[in-house]
Amino acid sequence: MSRPIRFLAQLTLLVASALAVTHASAAYPDHPVRIIVPFSAGGFTDSLARIMAQELSRKWNQPVIVENKAGGGSNIGADLAAKAPADGYTLLLTGINHTINAGLIPNLPFDPVHDFVPVVLMVSTPNLLLVNPSVQASSVSEFVALVRANPGKFNYGSSGIGSSPHMQGELFKQTFGLQMTHVPYKGSSQALTDMLAGSVQVMFDNYMFELPHAKSGKVRPIAITARKRSDALPDVPTMEELGIAGFERGPWFGFLAPAKTPPSIVRQVNADVNAILLQRDVQEKLTGTEIIGGSPQEFQATLDQEFAKWGRLIRELNIKPD
Repeated sequence: MSRPIRFLAQLTLLVASALAVTHASAAYPDHPVRIIVPFSAGGFTDSLARIMAQELSRKWNQPVIVENKAGGGSNIGADLAAKAPADGYTLLLTGINHTINAGLIPNLPFDPVHDFVPVVLMVSTPNLLLVNPSVQASSVSEFVALVRANPGKFNYGSSGIGSSPHMQGELFKQTFGLQMTHVPYKGSSQALTDMLAGSVQVMFDNYMFELPHAKSGKVRPIAITARKRSDALPDVPTMEELGIAGFERGPWFGFLAPAKTPPSIVRQVNADVNAILLQRDVQEKLTGTEIIGGSPQEFQATLDQEFAKWGRLIRELNIKPD
């Protein structure tokens, strides 16, 4: 069975499970629900939250309000959500930063692992592994050989310490035993500027942001962190098909709820979000992402893997926050 068919079959079963939601949550929600977004308005996380808020509001016949609580590398919003009543009326839309921060930032005012329950993993946005066109490599193997032959002569950029591009860059270095210098920036735009100028020669960055530059030839994509190739860049292989473990997906986004949120409510929100992810109009709005969906248990398994992977990398390389 192909992956798209398997995805649709799994989500159909999950949507059907909504019929099993207990009577205790039958009245849920009976007043407004808020989605905390731990980032500023205007980014992808905010856009995803507003798509979900609109659709859930229609489904529930209740207002669903998006609250942007930016700052602290997503920790201000996460702390607010962790301390909210566990009644199902506060959801946190978070992503890969949540699992990275758990190992990167000491003495957080909340427990990223135990203060939340997983609700649903919604989407992933792949990263592209990009090189400057002047780099004499058109594949990952050629690039690795080039860096090994020139240790310490290549710089890789990222959107900041602890960001997904930074951590994937460090994982790439560790996987192949490469010597490259990390140059952190305050956002992808600044990193791209220096990438185009040639001061950094390689970087991982968001597929949707970099796609126009890749198609125009301003940067050269040599791999993508996704489970399948992009229709827009069909010649760019996935890291997984190249046999490189740990890069199966890029940044991911999902709903968490405060710990002790009633399981019946978690199941209802999960089923309703999975149904929304099946809508053609929603899928069109999310073009360029990998739509995931699935059960809370599957999301928990992903979280466990991510906490372990990034925590281990941070400890082994002694990565420190800004």
